[in-house]
Amino acid sequence: MAPAVTEIDLGSPRALADLATFVGRAKQANPDGAVRLQLMGPLLVTTVAVLEGTGLLGEGTVLGLRVVRVATVDPEGTVDATVALAAVSDRLARADVTTSTLSVPPAEVRVAWAALAAPREGWEPVGALMCEDVDSIARQGISQVAEGTPDGAGGQAVAALRRRVWSSMSDTVPPIAAGLAFGAHVLGFTAPGEQAAVAAHGRWTRLSTSRGHVLVR
Repeated sequence: MAPAVTEIDLGSPRALADLATFVGRAKQANPDGAVRLQLMGPLLVTTVAVLEGTGLLGEGTVLGLRVVRVATVDPEGTVDATVALAAVSDRLARADVTTSTLSVPPAEVRVAWAALAAPREGWEPVGALMCEDVDSIARQGISQVAEGTPDGAGGQAVAALRRRVWSSMSDTVPPIAAGLAFGAHVLGFTAPGEQAAVAAHGRWTRLSTSRGHVLVR
């Protein structure tokens, strides 16, 4: 069994700061959430759940994913750990302007979405949307959730409303689930003037920009 890597060198303080921004945004969207850290050769794949789905198939799950190149690679080492966002955030908060390494938290957590294996290949292009349109879809959904949640609403009612809003399809071409737009918006993956590419693979749909990917199942 390959030894577990406990320190990941991203090569520069700026790269670590970018990771801190990503983790911070994910934590705002899902304060009690987790992040999956996977080291695949020279690449660090970082995955979070913006929205957690339901049922055995995880319907409605919205994942945010970033892939960055690491500075050094241990050919005998490996990382595949799902840890609390709060634990990673605490470590990143202690970094100074010269820090470029992430210390992997030792305590793992179990989350249903980590078992969902999104396809790596075989995606079929569907079309593209301007990032401004993606942000607009997300903001409409956020307003619908806020306006449809009365004071004193129970947790089940709120959860049902969120599922209904974020599973609805946009009237854009191509149409996308509102949750996909929400993920791109809250994670900061949209940029003015840039297009977001839409692709599909079976039950999965993916929205991609230069800043990262969002996937919905």
